[in-house]
Amino acid sequence: MAPNPDIRASDADRDRVAASLREHCALGRITIDELQERLESAYGAKTLGQLQEVTSDLPEEDLYQLPVPATQPKSTASAAKVSSGDLVTQRMRAMWGAWATVSAINVTIWLILMATTGVVYPWWIWVAGPWGAILLMRTIFGDRHGGC
Repeated sequence: MAPNPDIRASDADRDRVAASLREHCALGRITIDELQERLESAYGAKTLGQLQEVTSDLPEEDLYQLPVPATQPKSTASAAKVSSGDLVTQRMRAMWGAWATVSAINVTIWLILMATTGVVYPWWIWVAGPWGAILLMRTIFGDRHGGC
């Protein structure tokens, strides 16, 4: 609901409008002379309606700072399109990264156990081996099913 223009303006209202005017001047929307005139009008305003008149031809927000709506059909900046080959490469890197991380954790645990208790069966091979073999086949031959 818009404020009643006949309501008396407070000092905080006048200060808010003055700060807005200074920002518009800094952005180049109004000149220094216009700023001075508008500041005098803002500090002399008695009602909210008079304050609105001082800034009626200025936007309330910097329009260039607003986010671009997702439904906007055209944009001045062209969005970078990611090819399907790049997506496949990113997915494969993520899969190999997960395999390497899990394998490194398992080997580290195995090494700690071996150092503290002596010879321990290399159980980590059963984690890293089959998983790595499947990833290797997917890397060489590609993903035939298009799944994750």
